[in-house]
Amino acid sequence: MTPTTAAAAEAATPAPETPDTKRAGQRPITFGRKGNIEIAFLWFFVVVPFVAVIAAVPWAWGWGLTWVDVALFAVFYVVTGFGVTVGFHRYLTHGAFKAKRWLRIALTVAGTMSVEGAPIRWVADHRRHHQYSDQEGDPHSPWRFGESTKGLFKGLVWAHVGWLFERDNSNARRFAPDLIRDKDIRRIQQNFVPIMLFSLFGPAVIGGLVTWSWWGALTAYFWAGLVRVALVHHVTWAVNSVCHVVGEQPYRSNDKAHNFWPLAILSFGESWHNSHHADPTCARHGVDKGQIDTSARLIWLFEKAGWVWDVRWPKRERFEARRVEKVAA
Repeated sequence: MTPTTAAAAEAATPAPETPDTKRAGQRPITFGRKGNIEIAFLWFFVVVPFVAVIAAVPWAWGWGLTWVDVALFAVFYVVTGFGVTVGFHRYLTHGAFKAKRWLRIALTVAGTMSVEGAPIRWVADHRRHHQYSDQEGDPHSPWRFGESTKGLFKGLVWAHVGWLFERDNSNARRFAPDLIRDKDIRRIQQNFVPIMLFSLFGPAVIGGLVTWSWWGALTAYFWAGLVRVALVHHVTWAVNSVCHVVGEQPYRSNDKAHNFWPLAILSFGESWHNSHHADPTCARHGVDKGQIDTSARLIWLFEKAGWVWDVRWPKRERFEARRVEKVAA
């Protein structure tokens, strides 16, 4: 889950596999390295939106925030947030459902608009995370530096944002060969930069046209561009960090993933992380009563409309078989 640019968009798209590269034993976990330009852009997209969030409170204290900004922020947050949770995560990474081509493209573009990286890189990182979750090879485990207070603090920082600056890239030929073969996904991958620019500056253009002012364009860029990107990023990254340390573990998942309810709404249901790791291909993460999962509800609506099918809804017996029995006090 990494914000990159297109040097960034995989230093171009990985070439499709050949018969000589198909055997998993010949594919290393990592392949290729981030260049200095990509690292510089990473710093920009990590630091600048975060600074915008810090500036948001004094900026909005009595001025600098309009209903146009609020509406644009909400629309772009929902579109890009669901693009990550439903598009990149539950669909492209885990195949929790099948979708019509136009929806597959739309969800992938929406996920790319989150500025968390091009789709093939994102999926490769996340599939690698699941294969090695909280073990050696996991790109962003908060337990990387041990279980001491100091080690865990360092690990949380690493899992939240530090891992993004790791030079070695997850090997897309090993972890996402299906996406490399997909012409539509490759085309979106190759157009990461214009999609990213639309995500950042589209709100400014719309805000400027609606208010017919440069000030309206500036405030829309600030709120629906920078601040929105920062919130989407840090909510996503909190699933990597906080949700592997804090919360409840009602199901066996062979790692340290937790359900963390305070993030459920902002993350569109992604923070039911223990449930997700217990059954990664399940389309619903909030499987227990009262667990809000708006991503699952959106998939349900898509299914009712006939746009998706073969949805892998949770099977109660499967989860009950993995439930951790509580020890009586």
